Amino acid sequence: MPDSDTAAGDAESSGGLVSAFKRIFAGTEGGRSLRAQLEEAIDEHEHGHDNGGGEETPEEKAKGDLSPVERQMLRNLLHFSEHDADDVAVPRGEIVAIRADASWDEMIAIFADNGHSRMPVYRDQLDDVIGMIHIKDVFPYLAKADPPPSDWTALMRQPLYVPQTRNALDVLADMRAQRMHLAIVLDEFSGTDGIITIEDLVEEIVGEIEDEHDDAPLEMIRPMGDGIWECDARAELDDVAELIDARLAEVEESVDTLGGLAFVLAEQVPPVGVVVDHPSGWRIEVIEGDETHVTRLRLHAPEETHSEN
Repeated sequence: MPDSDTAAGDAESSGGLVSAFKRIFAGTEGGRSLRAQLEEAIDEHEHGHDNGGGEETPEEKAKGDLSPVERQMLRNLLHFSEHDADDVAVPRGEIVAIRADASWDEMIAIFADNGHSRMPVYRDQLDDVIGMIHIKDVFPYLAKADPPPSDWTALMRQPLYVPQTRNALDVLADMRAQRMHLAIVLDEFSGTDGIITIEDLVEEIVGEIEDEHDDAPLEMIRPMGDGIWECDARAELDDVAELIDARLAEVEESVDTLGGLAFVLAEQVPPVGVVVDHPSGWRIEVIEGDETHVTRLRLHAPEETHSEN
């Protein structure tokens, strides 16, 4: 029976990813940054152990090595500090918020319709966010059938305000230190650029988190025929350009989604039924949404493009 020293030596010589990490942290991998060494170790391991399906091999399982999911999470973590608040925020066009002068019943209805636990509260326009309302502060009135406060904004909590250029890792540290789960992201003019939740930051590392309250995802971009496409407002402009027309992604403003494009072209949150004209000749029709954001859009091809088809 081999002794423990021999077994340990065999493990070290096996080339496993864990063994590579041990050598890196032991300081035997030269003068390069720790981040670069870790990423290189992951690359070398994956190139040397690619089984074509992205699954953990029996050898990796036997060695207790990192699984593909763990390796992807580690990659995400290594690059997490490269993101700023604007990269991880829910964009302005997708924010579900409530006006401070809304009635108690209207506020309850918005909670019920959207399934969020927290909502920004704004005065007059979304650029003037004055607080947030948490369902936990509302629920006791509903559970006990107590009369609501005469002014429900007295239940508001103070959110965290961060500039869009603040590093995402710093935002996470701020939220942990101040025990806040919602941050309002401000642009260079102190307007509302987006919002960030703790869940948004965690998803940057572990991937998308769906819960039992999330609806089944709709197809982001769906052809309807006759030059018409129906799209989710969250559809990335890069995908729209690839699938539909590259001209739709040609925009000077810093927008990433189709909903953001509609907002920029309309210079406001366009209401349901409005058709916004794109310089290319495409028409963007809002088919679902509310006063704070759009959710579904319908693209109508330019007349010349449609006639050619």
